[in-house]
This record gives sequence, structure tokens and C-alpha cells, in this order.
Amino acid sequence: MTAPLPAPNPLPERGGVTPAIFAAEIEPGYRPVVMRGLARDWPAVAAARTSDAELARYVTSFDRGTPVEAFLGPAAMQGRYFYTDDMRGFNFERRKGPLAGVFDFLLRSAEDPAPPCFYVGATPVPEALPGFDTANPMTLFGPGMSIPRAWIGNRSTVTTHFDVSDNIAVVAAGRRRFTLFPPEQLANLYVGPLDHTMAGQPASMVSLHDPDLERFPRFAEAMGAAMSAELEPGDAIYIPSLWWHHVEALAPVNLLVNYWVDPPADEGSPFDAMIHGIFAIAALPAPRRAAWRSFFDHYVFRPEHDPAEHLAPEHRGILAEQTPELREKLRLFLLRHLSGR
Repeated sequence: MTAPLPAPNPLPERGGVTPAIFAAEIEPGYRPVVMRGLARDWPAVAAARTSDAELARYVTSFDRGTPVEAFLGPAAMQGRYFYTDDMRGFNFERRKGPLAGVFDFLLRSAEDPAPPCFYVGATPVPEALPGFDTANPMTLFGPGMSIPRAWIGNRSTVTTHFDVSDNIAVVAAGRRRFTLFPPEQLANLYVGPLDHTMAGQPASMVSLHDPDLERFPRFAEAMGAAMSAELEPGDAIYIPSLWWHHVEALAPVNLLVNYWVDPPADEGSPFDAMIHGIFAIAALPAPRRAAWRSFFDHYVFRPEHDPAEHLAPEHRGILAEQTPELREKLRLFLLRHLSGR
């Protein structure tokens, strides 16, 4: 008999998080933290605590008719948005329609014991619900630092995935369970295709609640490193970039607002760099891959020292301390090399 998997450890929690605490203690730690009550004063949270109908009335009061994209699937998928069995497609379809219709559908289906699965994801709030972000502000950083995005639906499971940006997610209505894995568990999560994804980011092939340990035996090790928490309306979670997260919406009507905190546009994409590394290095013979690993460690990951410390500042070239001007020089250097010029 297979031994039961370990239960996830509790996620760290903080209450009374201020912008100063977030900037000085939470963000630099590169560890996920549940921030209880961060948005307890949002009017949206107050509406959700009154009733689903009041939430729908409040949110749609900001609606200006902008179409939103929804994922719709049969009740048989039990809320798990995933690939079809042959992995050529997905177990849901995409439809566009007005936001008011979204809440009409959710309120009607809330009484159904086995409703169709319905999910609106990553909808930019300023476009779809202008004014909602002003009335329900993110208090940890100033306006304009990140576009708030709305996630609305009934019971759903978004399988384990990562984001390339830091993420703050606020539960405004319903309940959500977050289960997180640190980046070093990558090899134990059995990630699907990098270039054929459900919503942009690669995802684990393992079902968290019904894992096939014969096919995915190392997942047991990943579960030993997992952390989990349930969030109520007004709670928020900070998820650092590259931390894997599995998200379950647990109520008939759920609303989450998230904020991806992106690095400056001129810093480049580590994910794109990795894909180019696959293109240029992954198929090389093992001794040559090992040699390139030494180069990457020395010039990129720098575990021991600055690779240009022996050079005078004026001779360090693209290894100098990065500035906007140097990043532009690096970008042009890359473009010349990638174009073969």
C-alpha cells in the first residue's frame, strides 16, 4: 500500500501589513506570506459579506460593457481546468461576453448541485470595471505600479503553475485555498509543455488531490515541501516570482483581484533567456553542457565573486554595474548576435 502523502505545512501569516513592512520585511524575503485582513475595508469585501447578489450588484455598477473572456467547461471536469486526454487541446472552451452576464450566470448556477464550470481570468480592471480599483485600492504600493486584474467564477482549480512576476492576490469574495511549492521543487512537479499552455504559463501535470504516484513518483517529495492556506474575503497573499502555486476557488461565487509586480521593461526576460538556452545548449553533448554550466555560473549566477572584479571600471564593458544605458547596450548586443550580424 502506498504511504499517504504528507499534508502541506501552513503558509506564514502576517496581520497589519503596512507598505513599510511589506517593503522592508516581506518582499525582500522572497518567501510567500498570507496577509490577513489586508483588504478588509474594501467595499467589494463588504458587499460579498452581505450576499452574492449584493456583490454582483456592486461589481456590475462599474461595468461599462467591455466584453470579457470566460473559460466554460462541463460539470464533469469538476472545476479542474486542464488538458484533454490526448493533450492536443483543453477540457474547456473560451467565450466572450458582457460582465453582467457573468454574474447572472453565477447567481443562477449557485443553486445547481452540479453546475457547468465557469471562470473569467486576468481581466484588466481599468478596462472592464473603471473606478473599481480606485474604490478598492491596493495599499502596499502606489497607483500605476501594477494593473489590477479580476478573476471571477464558481468552484475551480487552477493547476500548479508559476508566474514570472511577483504576485499579490486579494480574495474579495468567496474562499480560496492556495498550495505553494518553492522553485527548487521544479523537477518534482512534472511540468507540462513550455509552449502549449492553458493560460500562458507552464503547469504541473500532477493532480494535487489525486496524484498518480506510479507515473509521477517524485511528487511525494514535492508535497513534503508544500505550504497551504485558505483565504477569506479581505485576505491577501504575496507569491514571489517562480514560486509554484495551485489555486482552488471553493465557493459558488468567487472574486479575486491580483497585481503582478513586473520588473522594469528594459531588464529583459529570464524566461526568454532560458528558452534560448534550451535552443542553444540543451542538445549539446554532456561534457559541453557541463562546460557551459561553468560559464553560466561564472558570468550569470555568480556564486562566489564578481566576474569582472579584476578589471578597471572603464574596461568592464557589458559586465559593468547595470544602468538603463548599459541595458540598452546589452539589448542591442543581443539583437546583433541573434540576427547573425
